[in-house]
Amino acid sequence: MSNPFFDHPILNSPYAYPARHWELDDDGQPTQDIIETRRRAKFITPIPKPKKRKGAAKQEGFVFEDGAGLSTKEQQYDPTSIINEVRGHVDSWRSMPNPNQWQVTPETARLLQHWRHHKFNDIRPFFCQVEAVETAIWLTEVAPQSKHGKRILEHLDAANKDANPELMRLALKLATGAGKTTVMAMIIAWQTINAARHSGSKNFTRGFLICAPGLTIKDRLRVLQPNDPNSYYKDRELVPGDMLDDVKRAKIVITNYHAFKMRERIELSKGNRQLLQGRTGEEPKTLETEGQMLQRVMPDLMGMKNILVINDEAHHCYREKPKDADEEALKGDEKKEAEKNSEAARLWITGLEAVNRKLGVARVMDLSATPFFLSGSGYAEGTLFPWTMSDFSLMDAIECGIVKLPRVPVAQNIPGQEMPMFRNLWENLKDAQPRLPRGGRTVAGELDPLNLPTLLQTALQALYGHYEKTFNKWVESGIKVPPCFIIVCQNTAISKLVYDFISGFQRKPNEDGTTPPPFLGALPLFRNFDETTGNPLPRPNTLLIDSEQLEAGDALDENFRGMAADEIAQFRREIVERAQDVHAGDNITDQELLREVMNTVGKPERLGGSIRCVVSVSMLTEGWDANTVTHVLGIRAFGTQLLCEQVIGRALRRQSYELNEEGLFNVEYADVFGIPFDFTAKPVIGPPQPPRETVQVKAMRPERDALEIHLPPC
Repeated sequence: MSNPFFDHPILNSPYAYPARHWELDDDGQPTQDIIETRRRAKFITPIPKPKKRKGAAKQEGFVFEDGAGLSTKEQQYDPTSIINEVRGHVDSWRSMPNPNQWQVTPETARLLQHWRHHKFNDIRPFFCQVEAVETAIWLTEVAPQSKHGKRILEHLDAANKDANPELMRLALKLATGAGKTTVMAMIIAWQTINAARHSGSKNFTRGFLICAPGLTIKDRLRVLQPNDPNSYYKDRELVPGDMLDDVKRAKIVITNYHAFKMRERIELSKGNRQLLQGRTGEEPKTLETEGQMLQRVMPDLMGMKNILVINDEAHHCYREKPKDADEEALKGDEKKEAEKNSEAARLWITGLEAVNRKLGVARVMDLSATPFFLSGSGYAEGTLFPWTMSDFSLMDAIECGIVKLPRVPVAQNIPGQEMPMFRNLWENLKDAQPRLPRGGRTVAGELDPLNLPTLLQTALQALYGHYEKTFNKWVESGIKVPPCFIIVCQNTAISKLVYDFISGFQRKPNEDGTTPPPFLGALPLFRNFDETTGNPLPRPNTLLIDSEQLEAGDALDENFRGMAADEIAQFRREIVERAQDVHAGDNITDQELLREVMNTVGKPERLGGSIRCVVSVSMLTEGWDANTVTHVLGIRAFGTQLLCEQVIGRALRRQSYELNEEGLFNVEYADVFGIPFDFTAKPVIGPPQPPRETVQVKAMRPERDALEIHLPPC
C-alpha cells in the first residue's frame, strides 16, 4: 500500500516561504492530506502570574479543554503562542519592496539583501535560517518603533522578569539539522558590522560569549571565529567581501557552561585545611571569586560592555521555579535525570548572571531545536520557553527537505507482530534475561559481551542487516566514506558490552597461561580486528565514545598515530592556524585525537572518515553533526518526545544539498530502532537508496591564498 507521506514527504523548497504542509491527526500522525498554507506554531507556554487587583476574585487553577490540567495556583499556562503573531509582523515587514521602508540601518539592509538575493557558489542560507535572524532584527531595530511591536516587547519583558529576572533572553527555535551555527554566524555578522560602523548605538556589540553544553559542540562552533580556517563568514559567503574586515573586529569567546564552575585556587589536603581553619572555625577561602572565574573563562571580553550571549542547545539553561507542595515526586532514573538537569541549568544560568553583574549582558540569544523546560525545572516538562519568538519545527524541516525523514524499517527476520517491541526497545529489555547492568562501568563489575539478551542481539542483527545493504549501495556508487550507524546506550557498562559484542575484544588468558584468540565481533563490517591475523586494526571501524573511554589510555590503538600520520598532520596545522601559535599543535593527546576522530566522522581524508559505527551514552544526544548517519539504535530510556527528537536528530543531517528538477531536495531517510518517536510509529518498507556524491570545490589554503581572485561588490 502506498504511503504518500513516507514516499514523498517534501512539499516545499528549502529556500522559499513554506506554502504547504501535511495535516496531522490528534496522535501526531500524517493523515495523508496536504493543507495549502504554512503550518501554524502551536505550543503551551508558562505565563507570569497576574498582578493582584483590589476586589478581584481569587484566581484558581484552570483546566484546558483537552483535560491536561496543567495550570495550578502557582503557575498558569497559555495554550496560545505569540510566535504566530510575531511571524505575521515579520512576514509583512519582509514583503516591503523598498529597503527604505524597513526601518533598519543601511548595514542591516545590505546584509538582508545579501542573504536573500546573493548568488551563492555553494549552499545558500535556507529560508528558516534567514527568518530566524530576521525575527531577531525585527525585534531589535523595528519593533520599538511601532505600537504592536512595543506590545510584543512588553510580553517578552514580562516573560523574562518572571523566569529570568536578571537577564533579557530571546529564543529562536530551529529543528535539528536546520543549521543553527549558520544562524549564529549571521547574528554575529549583523551585530559586529553595525557596532563597527555605529559605535554609539546600544543595539549592537562586538563582544560575544557563546555557551555550549559540551566539548563536542564547542569544537564544532570554532567556525564562528573569523580567523578559523573554515570560518563561515568567508567560506559560506555570509558577509559581502567589503564587510569582512568589519567582522574581524568581533571578540568571540566560545566555552562550555562547565567552565563557570568555581575552581579551587589552592589545593589543600584535609589536614592543612583544618590547620588553616584554626580556632576561629572559619573555612579558608580557596575558591575563585566571580571576577577571577570570568578572567579565566573569557579574558578577551574583560573590559567590554553590552556583551551578547548566544546559548547553543539553550534548553539546558533556565532558572528553576520553586516546586509546588503537591507536585508529584519523581523516582528512580527519572529523579536522577531531573537532578542532573537542574544542576546543569543552575550552573549555566548562574554563570551568565555573574557575567551580567560584572560586565553587562545586552541580551541572551537562545538557539535550540527543543527550547522546552526539562524535568526538574519546576515547570511542566515539555512546555515552551515563553521568550521563544520564532519556530521552524522538525515537521517543517521534513516538509522542506532540510533534514532526513526518520522511519522504522521493516526487518525480514522480525515477524510483523513483534515490531512494536523494537520500537520501544528499552521497555521490552527491562525483563529480558540476562538483565542488562543498571549502573555504569565502574559499578557493574566484570561482564560478558557474549551474554547479551537475545532480544537485543536480534535488534542489532536486524538493523545491521539493513545497514549492510546500504553500505554496499554506497560502495557501488563510489562514495568515499561509509554510512554511519550510531548506538545510544543507557550507561557506560551497556555501551562497553555492545561495543565489544559488535567490534570484537581480546579474551582473557586461560588458567594455563595460554591466550585464546580474540572474539572478532558479531557484525563483520564493524569489526576492529583483522579477520585473518586476529590483530587489532590500526584504524578502527567502530568507535566507543563515553566519558570513561575518553579518560582511558587505550581508546586508540598504539599504531594509530603512524597509520593516520597525514590526517594528524592536517589536524595539527588547523590547530596552529586557529590559535595563531606555531607550538599549539606540538603535543596532541590521545583524548584530543579521539575527539577529532568523532568530530570528523563521514569526512573524507580526515581522522574519522572511515568510521562505520559509533557507540555512545549521552555524548551524541546533541551537537554532533555528522551527515552520513543512516541508522540509529536506541538502547536507553526515552521518557519524553523531547529526548527522542534530540537522539534522532543526530541522524537527520542531509548528505546532499542538490536540488532536483522540481527545485526540491530528494528525500533522504534515517532508519531507526528502539526510539518511540511520533514520526516513526508505523514500520515502513525502506529499501536502501544510493546517495548522491557531493563534490565540494575549495581553494587550497594557505599555500594558494595569493592566487585568490576578489571581485568588486555588486
